[in-house]
Amino acid sequence: MNVGPQPGGQPGRPGQMTAVMRAVMQQTGPKVLRIGLVQGGRVVEERIIKQRTSVTIGASEKAMFVITAQTVGPQFKLFELVGNDYYLNFLDGMMGRVALQTGISDLAGLKGQAKRAGNAYQVKLTEEARGKVVVGDTTFLFQFVAPPPPQPRPQLPLAVKGGLASQIDWNLTIIAAFSFLLHFGFIGAMYSDWLDPVVSDDVSLAGLIDQMRNVPTPPVETPPDTPTSTAPTEKAPAAEAPKAGGKPAGPGDKGAGKVSEKTAAALSQKAEAMEMQMLAAFGGASAVQGALNRSDIPPADLSEAARSGAGVSNTGGDLKLGSAGGGMVTPGKAGNGLQGIGVTGGGGTGGTAGAEGAVKGPTGVANIGRAEMSVPVANAERTVAGLRTKFKRCYDKGLQSDPSMSGAVTIVTKVSSNGEVTAADAQGNSGLSAEVVTCIQRAVKGAQFEAPGGSGSTINIPVKFVQQGK
Repeated sequence: MNVGPQPGGQPGRPGQMTAVMRAVMQQTGPKVLRIGLVQGGRVVEERIIKQRTSVTIGASEKAMFVITAQTVGPQFKLFELVGNDYYLNFLDGMMGRVALQTGISDLAGLKGQAKRAGNAYQVKLTEEARGKVVVGDTTFLFQFVAPPPPQPRPQLPLAVKGGLASQIDWNLTIIAAFSFLLHFGFIGAMYSDWLDPVVSDDVSLAGLIDQMRNVPTPPVETPPDTPTSTAPTEKAPAAEAPKAGGKPAGPGDKGAGKVSEKTAAALSQKAEAMEMQMLAAFGGASAVQGALNRSDIPPADLSEAARSGAGVSNTGGDLKLGSAGGGMVTPGKAGNGLQGIGVTGGGGTGGTAGAEGAVKGPTGVANIGRAEMSVPVANAERTVAGLRTKFKRCYDKGLQSDPSMSGAVTIVTKVSSNGEVTAADAQGNSGLSAEVVTCIQRAVKGAQFEAPGGSGSTINIPVKFVQQGK
């Protein structure tokens, strides 16, 4: 390389060593072997044997230089280290030239001074020796050079070697730590009970008792006196005299008062409406017809029973129909009908009207038979039993439109592998309306069974509906 002008005006020649290059310490010790591999006129490989070991060539993968040559074996020691000296081994088929201390000689001329070792010839090499050896199509160039300086061990950069600890600002960290310690310690002391005085339970209870003694008694509030009207205390006018042929008024008719015609008409309308509701609740038939239809009551002549005084009282019944006097009630005689409600008073037992109540329609009963399952389900019986209330609600809703409805149906329920109901089909419906069946199917679809596993299960649920009391 070119260097600047030297002191004295003499420019440096190219390739001259600089002061830095001279300052580098020269390596001491034995020289090492430098070998170059030439094939086809090109240097394809070059090695420096730093460890001073024998150099082998051949077709074996364990050889240092792998070549294909018939003149050498799988592992032939071309340069053999014996002690601290290298020896060149060559065969009869090899060619080459070697520069020794005695001069430059061919391999054929060195056979005379070489030492025989089996089929090979050995020639000792000094550190000044160099040359080439031709083995087949491969040429080896060799010489002895000073060992290269040892490479320093690779090290990581300081930024990487420092790690996280080197990036922390310790001054700021210490200040922040003391600040947090001071603040949180102060807050913890405020909310702690270390500074609270010791509380004695006995003293606290004694003070509480003393406070309760000093609490004044609240004044008793006296309700204001309300003037009582004298209207109820007045005696009711005497009842009308009984008609000719009638019996005297009973004790229950004493003090009976009269009501206005408007109130009597309203009570009469309510009674007639109540009677119509009762008739409609029992299918539109009369109460006498319903009693005759029951098998536990023997038929009897009601007219004859009405003429007799056995078990008949004008104060019985829910309508509380009163009459001018007690005793036997004869149809068409000596008794007040619905129109007589208005003229009865509220003082007697037989003349007081009963409380008005709502008349309920017919209700039904849902009887669930034994469920049949294609695949056993653990909680099938319990789940089906829990649907009884929903089934009854569906049937009661249907009775509002058809009071005489009754029948049975079988719900074919398909349960999936996870326990959900995928389908609920109705089979064998007899006597039930479509609305009731649809309501039952909807209730079954909302049920949740335990997982039967596999491909699911099919459950047949037979349900029978009858009216309550039949």
